[in-house]
Amino acid sequence: MNIAMKLMLVCTSGGHFSTMKRLKSFWEQHERIWITDLKQDTKELKGKEQVHWLPYQGPRNFIKLVINIPKIFRILAKERPDLIISTGASIAVGFAWLAKLFGVRFIFIESISRSTELSLSGKLIYPVCDEIYVQWPELSQRYAKTVFKGYVS
Repeated sequence: MNIAMKLMLVCTSGGHFSTMKRLKSFWEQHERIWITDLKQDTKELKGKEQVHWLPYQGPRNFIKLVINIPKIFRILAKERPDLIISTGASIAVGFAWLAKLFGVRFIFIESISRSTELSLSGKLIYPVCDEIYVQWPELSQRYAKTVFKGYVS
């Protein structure tokens, strides 16, 4: 018996969005809210899913992270998810840290492209993340909090 949860699915457009879509067999059975940026590929969510659109936050763009923090705070205060899952990238950082403040579990799924070390986002959320899934067994041996369960396909 599955217990329905309210999920927050946090990812940027492109490959991170594609990875999240490949996890559909898990998230489709739960109430969910998407957090992403509006690009050609993510437009498919319009009218089909509940979405909070945030401006694209590029890698290492700490100014955009700071700008997004109040927006993230308001989204979390309004939605009150049971669990946040993120496939990255930098959009995950603000959600991970504020999830801790709200007492919400945060799971990060590292990109398959990261085989020897965590991404910058992965490193920044590592201290507060409840679980980090990696897609290479070698990576799980390098970081104590990471788990390898296979590849997202």
